[in-house]
Amino acid sequence: MTRDQELWGVALWVEKNHGGDGHEFIAGRVSTLKARGDESGAAYWETVEERFSALRTGPICVYGQPETWPN
Repeated sequence: MTRDQELWGVALWVEKNHGGDGHEFIAGRVSTLKARGDESGAAYWETVEERFSALRTGPICVYGQPETWPN
């Protein structure tokens, strides 16, 4: 498993377990880790937040798929 796959997996876990409250969950993780001085851990969760936001935004075009999705 690549690091990117891991990050997407964590984002999917957050979606499954926290749904619409996922942003708050991730923000809490980032805040806690920064308070502990764990900047690399906080950066990890900030990257998960990017993936989670993409999941919540809608379809992401993948190589070979059309840029516009049918309704």
